[in-house]
Amino acid sequence: MPTMWLSDTQRGFFLIGGVVLFFDRAMLAMGNILFLIGLTIIIGPQKTLLFFARKQKAKGTAAFFLGLLLILMRWPLIGFCVELYGIFILFGDFLGTIAGFARNAPVVGPYIGMLIDRVPGLGGRRNAELPV
Repeated sequence: MPTMWLSDTQRGFFLIGGVVLFFDRAMLAMGNILFLIGLTIIIGPQKTLLFFARKQKAKGTAAFFLGLLLILMRWPLIGFCVELYGIFILFGDFLGTIAGFARNAPVVGPYIGMLIDRVPGLGGRRNAELPV
């Protein structure tokens, strides 16, 4: 039987589809599992375990997996909120990079840049006068 790999668009469908469909437990769980599988494929199993096991990320890791457990225990809204908090703790230092990338988008980049500059600490241009 042939195996079927999901594209990034299809993974996004499962993740966003679970939220759109009134926090459907099965869709959220499938999106979370695909997120973990995708992260493991991208950075490797050893680095994935090291990322979640770091002492600085223990709070975020606990919140993320507690949210996943709450979703599986049929508390999808509370589980999603707890999981979202864990994701912000885990990937919070990466938000500035995402904001910089979004600022350079071809058509909507300037508008996204204006929104980013209004939010304090999200990636506003610090030291913008430096040549580096």
